[in-house]
This record gives sequence, C-alpha cells and structure tokens, in this order.
Amino acid sequence: MTDPDTPETGTHETGDEARAGETSGHMRYVLLISILLAIGILSAIVWVPLLFHK
Repeated sequence: MTDPDTPETGTHETGDEARAGETSGHMRYVLLISILLAIGILSAIVWVPLLFHK
C-alpha cells in the first residue's frame, strides 16, 4: 500500500501548463480560410465545365 504523504510519480498540470502555448485564435482563422478556399476550388471544378460547356 502507498504512503499518502509521498507525492505521486505522475505529473499534474493545469490546462495552461499542459498547452504551453498561446491560444490567440489565429488557428481558427487559418482553418476558416482553408475551408472557404477548398469549397471555392471544388465548386469551380464542378460548375465551370457545366457553365461553359458548348
């Protein structure tokens, strides 16, 4: 049985310590722009041949 006075060998960190980085929100803008570009490119692949098909 373990002694309750001895510290555990595991690490206990808070969310900020575990993240160890700045969460300024830039990543959500990068993801938003990437998704919009992907939607635009895929839409162009589908619609351009349909609109300009002669």
